[in-house]
Amino acid sequence: MSDTESLGGDLFAEPENYYKEAPSHHSAQYERKTDKLPHKIDLRLIGSSPLWGHLLWNAGIFTADYLDKHSEELVKGKDVLELGAAAALPSLICGYNDAKTVVCTDYPDADLINNIKHNVENAKDLDQSKVLVEGYIWGNDYEPLLEKIRGTNKDKKFDLIILSDLVFNHTEHHKLLKTCQDNLEKNGKCLVVFSPHRPWLLDADLQFFETAKEYGFKSEKIDLVKWKPMFEEDEETVDIRSRVYSFFLTFDETK
Repeated sequence: MSDTESLGGDLFAEPENYYKEAPSHHSAQYERKTDKLPHKIDLRLIGSSPLWGHLLWNAGIFTADYLDKHSEELVKGKDVLELGAAAALPSLICGYNDAKTVVCTDYPDADLINNIKHNVENAKDLDQSKVLVEGYIWGNDYEPLLEKIRGTNKDKKFDLIILSDLVFNHTEHHKLLKTCQDNLEKNGKCLVVFSPHRPWLLDADLQFFETAKEYGFKSEKIDLVKWKPMFEEDEETVDIRSRVYSFFLTFDETK
């Protein structure tokens, strides 16, 4: 993410000789909307992150809800890749719903990756052997990701790729889509969920789905819901900031 595209301006600028102790980890609890066990999932979040991995986003909650409700179709027995996982809630939900393998990734920042590993290792009654954590930069060599699911099938790719609240990274759209193009099974799906946290850039967010056509994808809108916005800002933009968009990307067979 470029400095000009950050949610809060220049995230790295501090006064000269300024020191502030790094915020400590904090926690969040997710309550499942199904009758599946466990009913609640405890998550540890990092104290702060310029990569915005220290929050449990509305998009992540929506993604978890959706996967939990549609697990028979989307998750059970499937190989799943999550990009930009943050606290890894969707990956945990896939693990609980009998995914064959979940490869859970985020930027290879030590705090982020160690926190994801903590959440996997401390998830109650989760088969941890099926949820694998890997640092990954979008667009880079993805053989280390694919080798985790291939076994004897050297052509195997992921059945489901999860992109939860990633499209605000406008400069990274091409890398994200190239990663999806090269790692998705021909009959697979990308689940893309996001909220327009910067309402003045909504068109740039939605451009992701136009750019996806260049990579052989077609988009299908799943839903548009309105939840309490993540940030308290001006009332004029509440309607846009409250939105949670969800789409599937699938390969366009007509091309």
